[in-house]
Amino acid sequence: MYKITQKKDLAPNIFLMDIYAPRVAKSAKPGQFIILKTDEKGERVPLTICDYNIEKGTVTIVIQIVGATTQKIADLNVGEELDTFVGPLGNPSEFIFENLEELKDKKILFIAGGVGTAPVYPQLKWLHKNGVDADIIIGAKSENYVLFEEEIKKVSANLYIATDDGSRGFKGLVTGCLEDLIENHDKHYDVVISIGPMIMMKFVALTTKKYNIKTIVSLNSLMVDGTGMCGACRVTVAGKTRFTCVEGPEFDGHEVDFDEAMRRQGQYKTIESRKAKALEEKRKGHKCKVGLN
Repeated sequence: MYKITQKKDLAPNIFLMDIYAPRVAKSAKPGQFIILKTDEKGERVPLTICDYNIEKGTVTIVIQIVGATTQKIADLNVGEELDTFVGPLGNPSEFIFENLEELKDKKILFIAGGVGTAPVYPQLKWLHKNGVDADIIIGAKSENYVLFEEEIKKVSANLYIATDDGSRGFKGLVTGCLEDLIENHDKHYDVVISIGPMIMMKFVALTTKKYNIKTIVSLNSLMVDGTGMCGACRVTVAGKTRFTCVEGPEFDGHEVDFDEAMRRQGQYKTIESRKAKALEEKRKGHKCKVGLN
């Protein structure tokens, strides 16, 4: 069993947990993910690793409540335990295998959207620790949804914030912020790494293609069993079928068929929303019974 050692609210319906899993913490690398289950009959939930502490034996995850299963996780508290916490799975970020001196010469930009900021953090942290500077754009609906700002300031060269409503930083989408940096602030980037909603990554890739910037995206949301056996993680990259769980989660953003990936993701969201509605109805019924007693 895997004990929850810390739980913290980050934004509406978004929270952080530290899980005591020393073997996972010892082996984890930036870009990898874990799969957890709340109980023996619970559904498998894949989550990209946000951070890991070898000394404490903990792994940090960030969860957004989007359906019944994530709501069950959110209902757990410090001291309670998860039934399953498997990892690290998937391939680490490709840059950790590059020559450090060559990496230091590259101009790197991360573009994170929503909870995608969580898996970006360990990558920035690893680069900073190894003397590599990188910029980051964080996109959010409003200033209330900007995650890990203080932590990221410590490990990034430049932090830019873009909010849909203009309540913080650049008003507009992350793609608009990227174009503004290139067109109006003489910024040049050799590689962009984007993690966030599928639709965001699609348009980041379309934007960077105009500027001929190498782009890596993380398809961490297209996973179920973590082994590639179920086939749910299939994605078309450069016209070929690839399996996100075992061959990813990172791929060349200019070669991913995002429309196909979003259609598959939409099927899972429909199923999960039905389960969430059923769970809510069950809770309402329980409250009514309690009120009658």
